[in-house]
Amino acid sequence: MKTLVTAAALLVVGPAGAGPYLSGAGHHPRRIDTRHEIANAQDAAASFTVGTATAQRGQRAYGVLKVPAGSDAGYDIPVAVLHGATPGPVLAIVSGAHGTEYASIVAVQQLIDAVKPADLSGTLILIPLVNVPSFEKLTPHVNPTDNKSMNSRYPGDPNGTQTDRASAVITREVVERCDHLIDMHGGDLDENLRPYSYWTVTGNQKQDQESRAMLLAFGLDHIIISERPKDPRASRFLENTATTRGKASFTAEAGRSGPVVAGDVAALVNGTLGTMKHLKMLAGTTKPVAAPIWIEKIVSVPADREGVFHASVDRDARVAKGAKIGFVTDYLNRPLGDVTAPDAGIVMFIRAVPSLKKGDTIVNIGVVSTQAR
Repeated sequence: MKTLVTAAALLVVGPAGAGPYLSGAGHHPRRIDTRHEIANAQDAAASFTVGTATAQRGQRAYGVLKVPAGSDAGYDIPVAVLHGATPGPVLAIVSGAHGTEYASIVAVQQLIDAVKPADLSGTLILIPLVNVPSFEKLTPHVNPTDNKSMNSRYPGDPNGTQTDRASAVITREVVERCDHLIDMHGGDLDENLRPYSYWTVTGNQKQDQESRAMLLAFGLDHIIISERPKDPRASRFLENTATTRGKASFTAEAGRSGPVVAGDVAALVNGTLGTMKHLKMLAGTTKPVAAPIWIEKIVSVPADREGVFHASVDRDARVAKGAKIGFVTDYLNRPLGDVTAPDAGIVMFIRAVPSLKKGDTIVNIGVVSTQAR
């Protein structure tokens, strides 16, 4: 039995599948709403612990989430915890599921020092780099230890390979302990990406309005409307793991194809500060995006052969259906075919490098919604 003692309550883990309970002095245990009460109980305490990092009230602490060894090696995921001077929401910011999406990693690094615990109401959990093996081995898209994407294995499996075990640790240590979560990404080494956010529509009006307000306060003006799995046991994505547990959350992306551009980092840092002001975690007001461009669906074009890709348009281009996106040649520059847009819309990202193998995504076209949101 795991316990968490606060000034007013005891958190007790009940029978398997039954969920946790709160027990106060003189009261029988009662079933609690795991979406927020656990996080709120922790934030009200004098200290807040994530992994090996324990921050006292008004302080910053550093540590790791320990992914245990299993069928393959274990490793440590770095984490910083900022426990604010006064109680408030618990917000988790996570990046580096793809260890070569550098702008988002640097942005979360900068947030560790940009936010002062003395100015903070609530608690901020910051994880700049989930996929340490990818970062160290310069491997895009997957964890080179087990060749799995660290963006799509949630809520994880403690008996699986390294990616599955890491996902289970993050679900337990981060998702279950926060009120809100922002999952940060960007263009990987082969992706020339324009900044955007994902808004997952759950059908729960209150939660959807809350997550919508959070991402508008974040400030990215292109927003992809996403419908993701509803089952918390098969949530797949990190943001959706929080969302399916009733926590208003979203995904933000900026940065592209290797170089760290200051403007992309600033968009993610300032966006986070804007969302924190909206949540009343920081003083001040934020101006939400007034006229966002809502993307109702993403249409991808995969490569049907290997070859050399030559782009004809840049990221953020508006293209008509059937417009030429680029073309593919063989290694001797003999034409193999044109790449055309399957639908009209905005180029959300286009392949940033010439190397191409069958199945690689060449371009993602965002189809603009005509409905008010």
